[in-house]
Amino acid sequence: MNYLGHAYLSFGDGAVLTGNMIGDHVKGRIALDGYDKGVRSGIELHRKIDEVADKHPATLRAKLLFREDFGLYSGAIMDTLYDHFLANDPRYFATPEALKSFTVGVYEQLDEHAAQFPPAFAAYYPHMKEHNWLFNYRSIKGIEKSLYGLSRRAKYMPPIDKAYDIFVAGYYHLNQCYYEFIDDVIKFARVELSKN
Repeated sequence: MNYLGHAYLSFGDGAVLTGNMIGDHVKGRIALDGYDKGVRSGIELHRKIDEVADKHPATLRAKLLFREDFGLYSGAIMDTLYDHFLANDPRYFATPEALKSFTVGVYEQLDEHAAQFPPAFAAYYPHMKEHNWLFNYRSIKGIEKSLYGLSRRAKYMPPIDKAYDIFVAGYYHLNQCYYEFIDDVIKFARVELSKN
């Protein structure tokens, strides 16, 4: 899952949301010590969600489409694509307006916890909010932009155009993989948060 998925799997808790969103920028156990308890829970949840996503049978099948050309980057590509399918899943966002409302709420909660942002996230968060990355996962054009953003951050990723072409050609297969995955990860995240 990428940003939209991690935001959704925070279930409205602003501190957990913040940790879930910054999770990629907090490395190791010692780094957790500087964070409030709720944010720390979100960072730990982020790590567990990533692990579940990477090993889920549906994700493993989906990554096969990208493996030959993108190798280990196949997982990062699928994280981004899962956000597209979530943004278009009527069970969670019945209309574009419902998704827009959700994203506005996410940014409001993140703004309240901005003091907890690591420098790297703090640097690009204003751009994320201004251009509403979370909402733009919904469109094909938005996913194309997200994939190009991913390729800019990944030093050794092959040209991303091929990933976009694979996404379009394999859209229904990838969407099916999403449907097989999403309910499992939602149940997992709820159970994990109930332990805190």
